Amino acid sequence: MTILQILLIWIICCSIVYMSENNYFKLSNKVVIAPLVAVISIWFVYWLELVLETNFNQFGIYPRTLVGLRGVLLSPFIHGSLEHLYNNTIPLAILITALFYFYNKVALRVLVIGTITSGLLTWIIARSSYHIGASSVIYLLASFIFFKGIFTKYYRLVALSLIVVFVYGSMLWYLFPIKDGISWEGHLGGFLAGLFLAIVLKAKTPAPKKYVWEQEDFKEEEDPFLQQFDENGNFVELESEEINEEIKINYHFKENTNKED
Repeated sequence: MTILQILLIWIICCSIVYMSENNYFKLSNKVVIAPLVAVISIWFVYWLELVLETNFNQFGIYPRTLVGLRGVLLSPFIHGSLEHLYNNTIPLAILITALFYFYNKVALRVLVIGTITSGLLTWIIARSSYHIGASSVIYLLASFIFFKGIFTKYYRLVALSLIVVFVYGSMLWYLFPIKDGISWEGHLGGFLAGLFLAIVLKAKTPAPKKYVWEQEDFKEEEDPFLQQFDENGNFVELESEEINEEIKINYHFKENTNKED
């Protein structure tokens, strides 16, 4: 786990503690269960491969073949090595946690529709090889969280988008064929699916705070501050009545009864 990933986890945890106090962002069981199920699932499949002394690569996405379509749903659970599995585990857990906390209402749809969409895009555009791994889902989540936060214009979600870019911005290079053995097509499919869902899915955000003068029932003529200005914005001195009141001052003293010897 890198320092940046630890930083992102810490920021999300602080956000959960702070933002769960209001009426919009609430900590639910899904925030804990969803990433836990995802991580256990991919590790269980890898453990099963070790026990059976085989690999499930043939269940991955094989482009433009009918049998290869099964990989649209199965490929995110299959990994080629322990390093591959470990590299996908932490980002997957972090991003699913962020998704289900900040976008709880649409989180499940993002995962299901996004996984299918990115898998189909990979099946259409990819090279003739088996494409496996949860990295397409990671790109899906990172893309959706980034673009949705920007589109909502809600400052906390925009901040989350910037954090995701800060921590996982280097993933952008792997949308292109810069390294052999990496399914850049799967990454690109996940990225495009995340962008598409960020545009299509509507996620409710907290209403922006309105000041007194922005509210509909605000009356300028009754506002004490605005009464100091005329219709042209010039300062007007308010007439004040001088009230003369008799001021009574009472002095209290205590006689010194002590006598000097």
